[in-house]
Amino acid sequence: MKSEVRSQKSEVREYEVFVDTGIVKVPAILSLPENASGIVVFVHGSGSSRHSPRNQYVAQELQQSGLATLLMDLLTPAEERIDLQTRHLRFDIPLLAQRVLGATQWLQDNSLTKTLKIGYFGASTGAAAALVAAAQCPDAVSAIVSRGGRPDLAEKALKQVLAPTLLIVGSRDSLVLELNQFALEQLQKTKHLAIIPKATHLFEEPGTLEAVARLASNWFRQYLSSVNSNQ
Repeated sequence: MKSEVRSQKSEVREYEVFVDTGIVKVPAILSLPENASGIVVFVHGSGSSRHSPRNQYVAQELQQSGLATLLMDLLTPAEERIDLQTRHLRFDIPLLAQRVLGATQWLQDNSLTKTLKIGYFGASTGAAAALVAAAQCPDAVSAIVSRGGRPDLAEKALKQVLAPTLLIVGSRDSLVLELNQFALEQLQKTKHLAIIPKATHLFEEPGTLEAVARLASNWFRQYLSSVNSNQ
């Protein structure tokens, strides 16, 4: 892996890397706390990137709790330029899921991360891509968290997801809440729907994103530890 250390803060090593997804390489930020207990792959939503302030905030909170993170772009720079015009690639769930699968394999092959259990943190349409990927590689994924996600877009894959899955939705995000309630019924294994009071879709209200980070941290620490399994 060709990488460059960008910073070291609170004993978190941070690298700018290119993740080989099998077909294309996409830019990413790999952050490794000392003695990390697991690693979380961020699968962002439509029109977002590894620079998403919300995902970066949650990632930093996870790092402080001892979890490594991979914030990656799902599209190459060239694809992003095309998507800005057509807006179709960001909704291509099978394509995005394949990129997530490629990143998963990359982590398993990487000497820095190959011993770490893997979790997915999906937002918006990225949650669907994360769930589809998890259904296709059940032995590789140990936990999933969805923030304001569209798990309904992964409907055909939901029954095949084995990883414990936490769905987080704002109480004022009524349509997405209904879609998550539907998805919860389809999931067959360990699952939970957490509703954040007074929160809308982007969790912009005071304290709501902090609540997301706290729930996600607790979920991942529970299921990415060495003593837990995927079931």
